[in-house]
Amino acid sequence: MATGAAKGGQGTAAQGAPATRAGKSRSARRRAHMHPGTAEDPLADLVACPSCDAVFRAVEPAHGQRAVCTRCHHVLIAPRKDAGKQIIAIALSVLVLITAAAYFPFLSISTTGLKNSTSILEAALAFTGDGILALLSLALAAVIVFIPALRAGLSIYVMLPLVRDRPPLPHASRAFRLSEALRPWSMAEIFALGCAVALVKVAGLAHVSFGPAFWLFSGLVILVILQDALLCRYSVWKALER
Repeated sequence: MATGAAKGGQGTAAQGAPATRAGKSRSARRRAHMHPGTAEDPLADLVACPSCDAVFRAVEPAHGQRAVCTRCHHVLIAPRKDAGKQIIAIALSVLVLITAAAYFPFLSISTTGLKNSTSILEAALAFTGDGILALLSLALAAVIVFIPALRAGLSIYVMLPLVRDRPPLPHASRAFRLSEALRPWSMAEIFALGCAVALVKVAGLAHVSFGPAFWLFSGLVILVILQDALLCRYSVWKALER
């Protein structure tokens, strides 16, 4: 085992040999994977790199510093002062923006005297009455609207008691685990990139104007990325299991 810590501004790991996998079982590695245990748990002080599976004894750095993997330099622990309050504020903003962006016009397209406007939800659910495409429409609406909104709500549920130095709410650990499991399926930024590519192709055929939801959604994408960047998962697990 080895410890690795780096200063936030430097991005370099401290001296120490890369940790080995130590022959642990798959279930033990899963429990150690960014999931601190209790004081009685022999894995309580271990943290596994999600990129290369190297295992380290966790040494929590000071605010503004980072603990990184000495093998692949993936950031393992990055506590930030008042990050919880910032995450709650961002999550509330995400909920407001998603609600507004889902109903305001997203794009307006006009050509040869004909004009059509649509919202994000209308576009996502356009094929709900067309057999198997209905499932695709529902999945699209989920990954660009419902899942980001659910993750924002779960973040507030988990973080609010922690920033007030109170015990976690019931099932907070499950809520945070669900939020992390849904993270790969929150694809607001992918939808934004797809829209950008489509607009390049459509712009030569028709006049395209952006509605209020386009700018709301652009802000939403930035906030979702910022929320994930501020979150120190190790610190949240540690706070939940005190």
